[in-house]
Amino acid sequence: MAIGHFINGEWIKQGTLSETVNPSNCSPVSVFHRGSLDLMKQAIAIARRCFETTNWRAQSRRRAAMLLEYADNIAARAEIIAQMLTRENGKPITQSRHEVAAAVNECRYYAGLARNIFGRTAEYDTGQQSLFTREPIGVAAIIVPWNAPATLLIRSLAPALAAGCTAVIKPAAETSGTHHLLMQAIADCPSLEAGAVVSVNDGGLTVAEAMVADIDIDVISFTGSTNTGKAIMANASKTLKRLSLELGGKSPALVFADADLDNAAAEIANAVIPHCGQMCTAISRLIVHQDVAKDLTTRIIAILNDLVIGSAELESTQLGPLMTSVAANRYAENVALGAAEGEILLHGEVLSRADFATGHFVSPTIVQIENHSSCLVQEELFAPFVCVETFCGLDEAIASANATRYGLAASIYSCDLITAQAAARGLKAGTVWVNCHNRLMVEAETGGYRESGLGRLHGVEGLAPFLETKHIYTQF
Repeated sequence: MAIGHFINGEWIKQGTLSETVNPSNCSPVSVFHRGSLDLMKQAIAIARRCFETTNWRAQSRRRAAMLLEYADNIAARAEIIAQMLTRENGKPITQSRHEVAAAVNECRYYAGLARNIFGRTAEYDTGQQSLFTREPIGVAAIIVPWNAPATLLIRSLAPALAAGCTAVIKPAAETSGTHHLLMQAIADCPSLEAGAVVSVNDGGLTVAEAMVADIDIDVISFTGSTNTGKAIMANASKTLKRLSLELGGKSPALVFADADLDNAAAEIANAVIPHCGQMCTAISRLIVHQDVAKDLTTRIIAILNDLVIGSAELESTQLGPLMTSVAANRYAENVALGAAEGEILLHGEVLSRADFATGHFVSPTIVQIENHSSCLVQEELFAPFVCVETFCGLDEAIASANATRYGLAASIYSCDLITAQAAARGLKAGTVWVNCHNRLMVEAETGGYRESGLGRLHGVEGLAPFLETKHIYTQF
């Protein structure tokens, strides 16, 4: 049965048909109706009408109840959603279960915040009073990527609803089946106002551009590539929309000579491979003190050589496939470029054994390259590919880490707290972990410096894109 669009509390089965494909074996998974300009316009109009004419934005207890219902509905379907996610985007099933659990946690966190949005008052002189209220901004457009379709939907949708906004969602085509299950969980929430959440399946660039440019959209929350983020920013400028953008990353790991190398090797290896490196915070640069570089890379290579590579649906799999054959071919080109520009320490390849013949499987690559201007150092490769650079002192390490236009996340490894804190303060990154990596949590804000984005997601600040501050002055 083909997947429809969720508009005004109903499923609309309209539009040409497309299918999602399993990157582990290239078999079809889901069939969905593609979006259109007319459907997108209709959905936006319904979300606007809901915001303007219902009590949704004024009923914080109702919105909190709805988010708790949504959390329960996702939890009840958790294994079904995780299995679909794994089939559609190739994320190992153990990682998919973790993602779905995080989405549940996200809903519950923002359910609590929905009832705790406060303003303030002030009196600056006799007979006058200022009231500062925090009000929902209006209609939020949420554009969801394929690499984490559950978590990256909910981390924008939950604060938008908690703030009192209505939401228009455009999911990624590649994970339409996963998104459909998440929309079914929303449809079954008794406290949801019809029209407060609408979703139109991917319909290509023209539909997406119309969504971004529409005057009835007040804020856009997007997670994806930096280039797409720039295009959204340019298109949204015509109506001066507010933007929340989490974009690309080139996350470095800085390892000092006094680091616990066993811990550093385990953390770094584990942070290279999530979703086959198709994660914006995955480690892609290793900046290591020259005295321990050889020892550390030897340990990391030993761990990566022992990885279980295979179908994402198998419980034992640690490294699943890349998303597409295009990504696999690009990976092979980057490995060849690494051999030309640096020294290959671990030679990854596109796997072509009989048991990998129908999927997009690769093995990890580590290349030592000291040239900061190389595209391998500068560009997000979205694969298990790590560039190694060496340093002598703290200032050199910080300068190397800051030598790209990205600034999403980084990690530091040192047994000296003073060194670790000095390095953390010097890094241009929105999140810095010390002696670990990828410790993401709903309570802690995340976001990027420079070309890694605008604004923050998660935490209390995650509400900010969806709220306006109004000053009401009274003289009496």
